[in-house]
Amino acid sequence: MQFYQPKELPKIMVAPNGVRPMKKDHPKVPITIDEIVNTAKLSYEAGAEAIHFHIRDKNSQHILDANDCSEALIKLNKIVPNMHLQVTTEAVGRYSPGEMRKYAYDVKPPGISIAIRELIPSRNPTDEDIKLYKYLFDEKINVQHICHEPEDIDLLSNVLNKSEIEKDNTWCLFVIGHYTGKISDPNKIPLYLEKLEKNKFKADWAICAFEKEEFICLKEAIKLGGKIRIGFENSLYLPSGEIAQDNETKIKIIKEELNLN
Repeated sequence: MQFYQPKELPKIMVAPNGVRPMKKDHPKVPITIDEIVNTAKLSYEAGAEAIHFHIRDKNSQHILDANDCSEALIKLNKIVPNMHLQVTTEAVGRYSPGEMRKYAYDVKPPGISIAIRELIPSRNPTDEDIKLYKYLFDEKINVQHICHEPEDIDLLSNVLNKSEIEKDNTWCLFVIGHYTGKISDPNKIPLYLEKLEKNKFKADWAICAFEKEEFICLKEAIKLGGKIRIGFENSLYLPSGEIAQDNETKIKIIKEELNLN
């Protein structure tokens, strides 16, 4: 199956469900595959060029299930053929690095996010890590590397060097804050950029941020030349401080506030 593959990281990516948000938190959190597909369609129409989605089981829990993920990709590709589709390998304390690697091989998606510290908790890339990276880049799968802290860029640089992969234009997501309540501080963004400079590579980067502080972080990221990932995975709030009606309304309003075309 052919999927849309952008050459650059999309300016706006929607992350509509994530691991933790449930229907009790907001009724418009998409849980089922059909709900994810519908949210993708509406989000694309609102201005999101890509979607980062999590598959949930019958109990609404995050799972790495290759069959369900493949079903979602097929349905999404039919409804939003010009939207970049990104699956997640998030471990959430449940999956091992070996299971994360197997999932990537089994699904072979158009796009995938990898939290570098989850995949390589020892911070020393193994032969299996290098094999996976070579495979992903040989297959032209768009990999976005999730960096939870600036020092994760050191690890990312190391694994790319060992895998003999060109570092310039590497897709990254810088996490600002944390779902547990750690404040999202826009002053953290330059720390990531300093790490990139020290490791001598230019990334195609975006940020995600949490709760009511999300918007000031998004604004700073755009100012510094970055891109954004927004949606109910990280924050239910609008720039006004009100709860968003749904993911697509959030995208539309933030796009307008940031003057993104």
